[in-house]
Amino acid sequence: MAGEIPKSSIEEKFQRLTPQTTRNLLDSVDAFLFDCDGVIWKGDALIDGVPDTLDMLRAMGKKLVFVTNNSTKSRKQYANKFHSLGISVSEDEIFSSSFAAAMYLKANNFPKEKKVYVIGEEGILEELENAGYSALGGPEDGKKTAQLKSNYFFEHDKSVGAVVVGLDQYINFYKLQYATLCIRENPGCLFIATNRDSVGHLTDLQEWPGRFKFFPVKQCFYSKV
Repeated sequence: MAGEIPKSSIEEKFQRLTPQTTRNLLDSVDAFLFDCDGVIWKGDALIDGVPDTLDMLRAMGKKLVFVTNNSTKSRKQYANKFHSLGISVSEDEIFSSSFAAAMYLKANNFPKEKKVYVIGEEGILEELENAGYSALGGPEDGKKTAQLKSNYFFEHDKSVGAVVVGLDQYINFYKLQYATLCIRENPGCLFIATNRDSVGHLTDLQEWPGRFKFFPVKQCFYSKV
């Protein structure tokens, strides 16, 4: 077939893992980046072999970084989860999408006088606060309802300059309407998505819907961090 990569070219670029090639790989790499959900743990269950692997790499002097696009927790909350599972990890070794969203705003000089509306959980709210931003929404708005009736005007904060969306188990129509009004009616309002997963490993027994299962934005402009 046209465009197909010859098998010989693939074999030249990739090697099978053997004791020797594994040793060569370890010797050639100074830092290892690990995903968390489905790699370190599933839900609150640690995956077999993880502690021994991390201990081995640390003993070899390797730098470890744990990355996750699950925005439900802040770096501090993730560090606490690692510790609860018997693994010592510092906040500086964690790079979460909740932290990335806050740093994206900071790196792009998002005005401190502007607010951020959050469809998501405590992780995003905490990282935004740590970065010096005022946020609203989150789990608190999970208890609110929108009135679908004639002549009802839905109020929203005109000072919201960004909407950040992540995994949210408290998603409802109120949040969707609030975020939509901010994006459509507040001039220059940013739309930031922390992840595009269709499924997530939130428990150790099943896959669960990710953010884009319930918040499609195919017709909207957004920035993914």
